Amino acid sequence: MSPAGTAERRGGAVGRLLTGERVRTLAGFAVAAVALFGVAPALLSDFRLGLLAKFCCLAMVAVGIGLAWGRGGMLTLGQGVYFGLGGYLMAMHLKLADAGPGGVPDFMLLYGDGTVPGWWEPLRSPVVTVVAIVLVPVALASALGFAVFTRRVRGAYFAILSQALAAAFAILLVGQQKVTGGTNGLNGFRSFFGYDLADPVNKEMLYLIAAGTLLAMVAIVRLLMRSRFGELLVAVRDQENRVRFLGYDPAAVKVVAYAVAAAFAGIGGALFVPIVGIISPADVGVVPSIGFLVGVAIGGRATLLGPVLGALAVSWAQTSLSEQFPSFWTYFQGALFIVVVAFLPGGLASLGGVRRRWRAGRAERDDVPDEVPARAAQAPTTPSETVTSGSTP
Repeated sequence: MSPAGTAERRGGAVGRLLTGERVRTLAGFAVAAVALFGVAPALLSDFRLGLLAKFCCLAMVAVGIGLAWGRGGMLTLGQGVYFGLGGYLMAMHLKLADAGPGGVPDFMLLYGDGTVPGWWEPLRSPVVTVVAIVLVPVALASALGFAVFTRRVRGAYFAILSQALAAAFAILLVGQQKVTGGTNGLNGFRSFFGYDLADPVNKEMLYLIAAGTLLAMVAIVRLLMRSRFGELLVAVRDQENRVRFLGYDPAAVKVVAYAVAAAFAGIGGALFVPIVGIISPADVGVVPSIGFLVGVAIGGRATLLGPVLGALAVSWAQTSLSEQFPSFWTYFQGALFIVVVAFLPGGLASLGGVRRRWRAGRAERDDVPDEVPARAAQAPTTPSETVTSGSTP
């Protein structure tokens, strides 16, 4: 076959492969959409649907961690900071909206001097609030990323630094009781952009918003993974010095991925507030940040849907087991994490590949006994074997 024909044949095979992958991706999104928008609202009670909405918010953080850690190799142990920033910005707006034009949130009358701080006032506007929920986490992540990645800080050092940031943020919130509610946080919201939060119809609307946002984030991450940026991100993770030698800036690539993960966490925190009805330092500190990471690791950090499924599964297990065994859930979570890291480094999403490799290895072992006698029978008889058998030369 001519070289032109070979190239055409390879191009057709690649085209068919891409088409098949695209079809599988679209089918997966279709199944997820049917499950989230059709099956779940029809089968789950209002309480369980609210729990699923909460789990979707936590899964949004996991999607960003999957991009930054799974693809970029950045062990982000401080995503609770960005989750908390989005949550507190939304909570501040909701408290101001409940207080009315020019009003003062109730906790400020109890703990403070009855005046609203100047940096709270812009959050009376819904538009400013929505923009701040996205831009504030992105700005902080970009600033921190440039300061850290340009100095080539990575690995465990970056993980410790991000975790320390989460601890400092939680301590700051506790100490500023007059403007953040302190340990109690912000709660008691009555409305969400003009909609009554006590109405079951509006609660279902919040669930649909959370589910749709989660699917949109997964789609965005897939586009990034399939783009030139996704290839660079994986290259930076595996061979950062080579990428730098080729003329690219690894720090810039990392900052973009880290900022996207921060934006996803901020949006997840913002939707978490009206769904759950509270945001406090307990939701943004070191322990929640590690919990986000555990779900991603269990699901499979290097896959597209692994972080989402892991976060949903861990959140559901935490809710179910903590109801029956409230004092043992933490130990179970730690044991599950250890088992997955020790025996399934790729997470639960790698179970299919492990099973296929096991079956292939078993098939190889089954074929060996049948091949050995056949090869022995076909082997030619050497002169030495003839002499040994007693025949004359």
